[in-house]
Amino acid sequence: MVILSHADIEQHLQSLQGWSLSGNAICKQFTFAGFPEAVTFVGHLVPEAEQADHHPDISINYKRVTLSYSTHSQGGVTLKDIEGARMADRKAQELL
Repeated sequence: MVILSHADIEQHLQSLQGWSLSGNAICKQFTFAGFPEAVTFVGHLVPEAEQADHHPDISINYKRVTLSYSTHSQGGVTLKDIEGARMADRKAQELL
């Protein structure tokens, strides 16, 4: 898996609403109605993340879930991270 250039990442981020580049990762904060909904969202990420063998770093703060995707083995953002972000957006849309 090849690390994307800064320009490539920025191009992909144009089609990912709310995602931004932070260091060697892409990040987004999702806000839900409450803690149960936030935890449910994280649970909905599990099957596809497991299937892809690619998992985000996750922070849950009450009703806010922050996801951070980076391919740690490569030391930066790859297409796997972009695909993970798209999957997370789909899952969030199903719940919001």
